[in-house]
Order: sequence, then structure tokens, then C-alpha cells
Amino acid sequence: MALRPLLHLLLPSPPHRSPILPPSPPPPSSSATTRRTAAAALLLLAAAAGAPPPRPARAAAELEDVDEARVVRLFQEASPSVVFIKDLVVAGPQGRGGGGEEEVDEEEGGAKVEGTGSGFVWDSAGHIVTNYHVVAKLAGDGSVFHRCKVFLEDSSGKSYSKEGTLIGCDPAYDLAVLKVDADSEKLRPALIGTSRDLRVGQSCFAIGNPYGYEHTLTTGVVSGLGREIPSPSGRAIRGAIQTDAAINAGNSGGPLIDSYGHVIGVNTATFTRKGSGISSGVNFAIPIDTVVQSVPNLIVYGTSVSNRF
Repeated sequence: MALRPLLHLLLPSPPHRSPILPPSPPPPSSSATTRRTAAAALLLLAAAAGAPPPRPARAAAELEDVDEARVVRLFQEASPSVVFIKDLVVAGPQGRGGGGEEEVDEEEGGAKVEGTGSGFVWDSAGHIVTNYHVVAKLAGDGSVFHRCKVFLEDSSGKSYSKEGTLIGCDPAYDLAVLKVDADSEKLRPALIGTSRDLRVGQSCFAIGNPYGYEHTLTTGVVSGLGREIPSPSGRAIRGAIQTDAAINAGNSGGPLIDSYGHVIGVNTATFTRKGSGISSGVNFAIPIDTVVQSVPNLIVYGTSVSNRF
């Protein structure tokens, strides 16, 4: 048993052999490298050509620009139909004026501005629709002489003024019709729509003359339908349109229009924060379907059907 380890030490170990490796391939020639580089470049070009174009980073901004351009075009097309109304006070038969601190219109010989409002051209005959409370003093008792000055805009954008005559009024719906003697080619009658299919949430726009700033545009949505608001006669106006488009003093009588430029109401009232005179954002318009029923009677008879019977 002791000889086996001794023989193991005396016998030489087998020689260590390194693993046989396959021969290395010869280095590629320069022409092969050039061909491979060109092929890779062609593949990259093909992939780039087939890839979809990158989306512009300003996609959202471009959509906003489209909406902005639409509103600008809407105003440009609708504003020539909107008029600015001034109620002027001059000396009456008894030689009395209308008070001591009102605004004075120097172009009218120093006549005092009793009030201002808005309206819109109804037809090419020169009829102007507005609120009754804007021109109510024109139907006074004669103790003070009131005149109505209507500022219009022709198709070229040039402003001009005409004398307005009150030909009909309906206090129960706060509506009135004026008549101006103007060239029919200069008049731009408003596009009359319908209030029957209005939906809460749809866009609407008010154009008027708040605080005397002519042709002012405010935007909003239809906030509510079927509202009741008081009229100058004390009766409730039913079916009024509620909107958050700003309506302030001087907007009364102007049109509320939809996204297609069609008149859907006549701006008439706003709730103000108590003691501030600032609009609360709760504003109202008389629905145009009511206006369409009333205005023809005011033009022909000077009063509404309910007042004639």
C-alpha cells in the first residue's frame, strides 16, 4: 500500500496541453468595411423615410389660434349690426332741462345725456330693436323733451349717427322699436336665430356698449334656461336666458349671439353685488323667439297684442 504513492511521485506527470483554438479569421479588407458602412447608412435612411413625421410641439396652441380666429371673424361680421343709443335731454316746452350733473353732448348743442344703451338693426327699413327701459323716457309726458341719437356702422366700418324715433314699445317684455331714416344699403340687419333649441353649456357672445365703450365683445356660455326676471311693467318675463357673458350698464338692448352669429336673445338685465354695482356674472337675455313674436306688432301697431285687446 506504501508503494503506490511512491510510484506516483517517481513517474513523470503527463505534459500539460493548451486548448487548441480555431485559427483567427484574417482581418477584413478596407473594401469590405466600406461596403458594410454604406449598407448600414442605407438602412438608416430607409428607416427615417418610413417613420411618421414628428407631431408639432405647438399643436394645442394652434387649436387655440383656430378658436381665436373664429371669434374674431364672428365679431367682425356681427358688430356692424349693433348700434349705440343715447337718450338726450334738451329744454322742454316749459324751458326746463333734465338736471344739473348729467353728461353733456357738445355735438348736440350741449344736450344732456340722460342714458345710454345698445340695440341692433332689425331690417333694411331702419327699424332698431332695443330694451324698453333704454328709451322709456322718450314716451314721457312732454315736460322734458327727449331726443334719441343712434350711432350706426356701415359695411366699410365707418360710423355715423341718425335721429331715432320711438314707434312701438312693450314694457311687459322690456322691448322697444326705434326707426332711423338711413340708406338701406348702409344698414346691416342682424341674423335672427332661434332660442328654441338652446342647450346649457353652449357658447354665446354679447356685443354692446357698456359704459359708453362702443362695440364691446364679451364671451360666455348659456348658464340656464327658462328663468323669470322682472319687467318694467312689473310682470315677470318668463323663459329668459341666463348667461355668464358679462352684461353691464350700456349693454342693455344689445344682441346675445350664438357661435354662428345668429341673435338668440336681447341682453336686458344683470344681478350686481350689493352696494358695488359690479356684475355678479348672473346675466339675462330675452329669448329671441319672444322678440320675433312681439316686434312685428310693435312696428305695425306701436304696441303688443296684449295691450290692444
